[in-house]
Amino acid sequence: MRKPLLFLVAGGSASGKTTVVEEILEKAGLEDVLIIRHDDYYHDQSDYDLATRAKMNYDHPKSLDNALLLEHLNQLLNGQRVEKPLYDFVNHNRSPHTETVSPKSIIIVEGILILDPPEIRTLADMCLYVELDDDTRFIRRMLRDLHERGRTLESIIEQYQATVKPMFHKYIKPTKRHADVIIPNDRRHDKAVDLIVNKIRQYLLE
Repeated sequence: MRKPLLFLVAGGSASGKTTVVEEILEKAGLEDVLIIRHDDYYHDQSDYDLATRAKMNYDHPKSLDNALLLEHLNQLLNGQRVEKPLYDFVNHNRSPHTETVSPKSIIIVEGILILDPPEIRTLADMCLYVELDDDTRFIRRMLRDLHERGRTLESIIEQYQATVKPMFHKYIKPTKRHADVIIPNDRRHDKAVDLIVNKIRQYLLE
């Protein structure tokens, strides 16, 4: 098996990273793709109770186990399977279960801070940043957390004001300088998607 093509997709919380990835895959007609969520690599916090875990800062670079992700990416790029952690958003903690994943021809890692660690960026064939205005991202995040993650409106607003918004401007937004392509998600972005699709097709045809 030839070395997989690795894409990193960053952007603020609820900026539409997953939607953009799905659009790229559909346009390229790809099925042999491994998608990894950076969120699954949050540190295990079983030593803390639920109330304490709920108040922690999950938008700081140190909240993520990048050493483990780096190890797993190197293994996948070398054709090895890995036991990937899973994250439980309801309990604010790493799940006791893992997921066995095998390398595929295309590997996509998406997450708000995936462009922050330089040792992971150096592995990537292309780095993408999905951009969307703060107000729209907050509304999307609020609806997602209410309906999918069992959060209360009060906890969503408190977390957004305490960590999500300040950490976005301090740590996440600055990483777009590392992106090869910045994708504006508040309007049509066909040209950016076509550029990425063409790179994938060219690689697969070589």
